Amino acid sequence: MPHTLLIIEDEALLGQELQRHFQREGWEVRLAASLAEARRLLFDAALEPAAVLSDMNLPDGNALDLLDAAREAGLAGEWVFVTGYGGVPDSVRALKLGALDFLEKPVDMARLTLVLNGAARTARAERRLADQMAGERRRYEPDAYAGESAAAREAREMLARLADVPFSALLIGGETGTGKGLAARILHYAGSRRRGPLVEVNCAALPRELIEGELFGHEAGAFTGAKGMRRGLVEQASGGTLFLDEIGELPLDLQAKLLRVIEDGQIRRLGGERALPVDVRFVAASNRDLEAESRAGAFRADLYHRLSVFRLVLPPLRARIEDVRQLVPLFVREFNAKAGKRVHRIGEPVWAQLLAHDWPGNVRELRNVVERCVLFADDEAFPLRWLQLGAASASVMASSGDGVWLPLDGSLSLEDMERRLVEAALAQADGNVTGAARLLKSTRETLRYRVEKFGLGKG
Repeated sequence: MPHTLLIIEDEALLGQELQRHFQREGWEVRLAASLAEARRLLFDAALEPAAVLSDMNLPDGNALDLLDAAREAGLAGEWVFVTGYGGVPDSVRALKLGALDFLEKPVDMARLTLVLNGAARTARAERRLADQMAGERRRYEPDAYAGESAAAREAREMLARLADVPFSALLIGGETGTGKGLAARILHYAGSRRRGPLVEVNCAALPRELIEGELFGHEAGAFTGAKGMRRGLVEQASGGTLFLDEIGELPLDLQAKLLRVIEDGQIRRLGGERALPVDVRFVAASNRDLEAESRAGAFRADLYHRLSVFRLVLPPLRARIEDVRQLVPLFVREFNAKAGKRVHRIGEPVWAQLLAHDWPGNVRELRNVVERCVLFADDEAFPLRWLQLGAASASVMASSGDGVWLPLDGSLSLEDMERRLVEAALAQADGNVTGAARLLKSTRETLRYRVEKFGLGKG
């Protein structure tokens, strides 16, 4: 599909020559002989040119005023100006308004063609980005939080209300697997910041020695190995949303620094001498009781109260078990599309087991179960044999002798599995941390950190 080029030129012969040239180059060209005609095309006829090639001074005004009006109206497209009378003030204003280039007459056609070809490439990239963003907005509307139970409807209503609120920080609570990441994406893509970036970070996945640099960035030479400047995740999220999953894992000293960023709207990179302004919406999530941890001193109370001005707690699946009947077909369609399957018949024995299970891993566990069943299905029927929702899939860990069994059906998160392994090793070593570390082929210091992290007592 050819890109549209709007040419604004009052010299008829030059305008026609430019029109013929760029039509040969593959553009769909519209020609306007005045600013009034160009304004009618842009605002009344809703023309959306990928590029505008305009004389600077026309009989009815300065084209920079039209560019200013177009930017105020949110019209996209690259602007290139040509003039025989322009001076430094005009060129400076053109660049401040976001013009792509500013050329003097007589125009070098080779250079002009090169500039507009670059504008076409930019337009293609912007169109792809716009299409991607539109797809994300459709995918993450509040209705993406599926379910017709009272609990699901209440959560969906809160998501819709919060998406319209210009909050600076928000806390999402709920058990593992309840959809906190989905909620964060809905809040971003359904809200006013959807045109900005969404940056997601799992605080539990970043090593302690790297997390400060990852979040706040660093200047060259800030520490050994810092050879260049790096923008941190907070800075990268400016203009959009930063989603901090598992924020309870953030060390206390970094919690204080994060609070200052939320309050002041500024960051200072590691090794930096000046504060940099940032405009970020912070969405934090945790499956832990941060209110209780703040009272115990394990989480900063001031940060908790700052985040929980707006708070959304997602219900566990067992509290809205009737939604299983709506969620399962959604997941079946998803994995049918991915695996080229045609599963669509779900028998009553399958529904009976699905509705009787208490889903300790919540929606994540349900999704994993559906994925397994669809992938292993031999025909169009949802296979009962691959549900495995009996004792073998419960979240209770079984262990005997030197062996430990952990379910891989989504009922346990990685953190839960780690905790269970540490508990089993400590039990086998009669509570001795050194002995448990030896069983796990770890160091005593590493295991002691895990023991303190999980509140398993002292060895």
